[in-house]
Amino acid sequence: MAVDVLIAEDEPSILESLDFILRRAGWSIDSVTDGEAALESVRRNRPRVLVLDVMLPRRSGFDVLKQLRASIDTKDLPVLILTAKGQQQDRRIAEELGADGFVTKPYSNAEVVGAVRQLLGDADGTP
Repeated sequence: MAVDVLIAEDEPSILESLDFILRRAGWSIDSVTDGEAALESVRRNRPRVLVLDVMLPRRSGFDVLKQLRASIDTKDLPVLILTAKGQQQDRRIAEELGADGFVTKPYSNAEVVGAVRQLLGDADGTP
């Protein structure tokens, strides 16, 4: 089955929450817990969107985003950046690296679902 959303998040409770709310919204989900695995999974599974935490082991979310944008195969993959920092600098870096969206933790479920829906072009609400 095709993967709609790949979640790259190393905090188990946040990952579980994201998985639950995005599945409930009707999308197929895959998840990884470090930056290296995120790159491997994107290449292998070709998700429709990547929900990417900034602070990841083995490779930061910013490094993952930089790698994705540098590859012809993944340069157009919609990427939603998640960060607990919420600093303007993180948002600026994410935008400079080509992020398509940015959500600061803590976030509301509706905020994340809405951001993913927008990146997938599912404005009418259908997955």
